[in-house]
Amino acid sequence: QVQLVESGGGLVQPGGSLRLSCAASGSIFRIADLGWYRQAPGKQRDLVATITSGGSTNYVDSVKGRFTISRDNAKNTAYLQMNSLKPEDTAVYYCNAKYFTSNYWGQGTQVTVSS
Repeated sequence: QVQLVESGGGLVQPGGSLRLSCAASGSIFRIADLGWYRQAPGKQRDLVATITSGGSTNYVDSVKGRFTISRDNAKNTAYLQMNSLKPEDTAVYYCNAKYFTSNYWGQGTQVTVSS
């Protein structure tokens, strides 16, 4: 069993930065593939970025060059560094961990980009 807790969301002006954290409990963290997803009001939950257990990363086109996903297996924590934020990045951001057929989600953290 894995529990995920996101933090680091908030209100930021356009062009600003935030770093989201995802703290995990459970021994499978370091062998799980991790991802960040986001869901804007009235829209479906969409993939933002992923990082495999081996450290390979992938990003949706709209955040390439602005967001960076990383993981610290010693701390059981994943991160999403978000720079040059835009109003369209406003959403609830969710952390996800996948291990074989198991799929775990955090409760989400709100990110609002507005002047």
